Amino acid sequence: MTGRIITARHGRPNLARDQRITAREYGDWWARYDASGLAPDERPPQALIRLADGAQTVLSSTLPRAIETAAKATGGRCEVPADSIYVEAPLPPPPVPFLKLRPGPWGVVSRSFWFVGYAPQGVETHFQTWGRVKKITARLAGHAADGDVLLCAHGYLNWMIDRQLRREGWRRVERDGGNHYWSWRIYEPAGLPAKVEARAAAE
Repeated sequence: MTGRIITARHGRPNLARDQRITAREYGDWWARYDASGLAPDERPPQALIRLADGAQTVLSSTLPRAIETAAKATGGRCEVPADSIYVEAPLPPPPVPFLKLRPGPWGVVSRSFWFVGYAPQGVETHFQTWGRVKKITARLAGHAADGDVLLCAHGYLNWMIDRQLRREGWRRVERDGGNHYWSWRIYEPAGLPAKVEARAAAE
């Protein structure tokens, strides 16, 4: 029987956010974010550990924060292949001079610019990322043919995967943590009995 698809966001990276920076500096900050692993005190929730224990396949983005998330969730008990297809959707620093913001608000501004088409040369566009997401969901569905598959990846990419899986007929039957660190979502293929849970019922 076809297994479930589970997507999880990585834990909290080891990088401070309490600084006000320019857009150009945000580009440098984001590069450091991509290079950083998890904060030393980060631990996966028990629910995610149980999901990892029951997964036939565990996959990861190639970014350190995702690799370490998968390692902590599995306790190092299995090999976790990492692939760049699962890296986060781009966040190019927006063309906004003079303004100084904290990294969190810059992420919102950057994502908004990218969403409406801003992508400097060499940066994956919003349209191209949707094409990558379609390849991801096909790959995850293939792994699910052998049992549950867990992907340790990133916040916005997981949101895009959520939309694409449901377009393809997968049902989101459970979720935890919204879109925060260590959050996760579970999907079942159409045709299986529904597991209705209050926190998963709302869009």
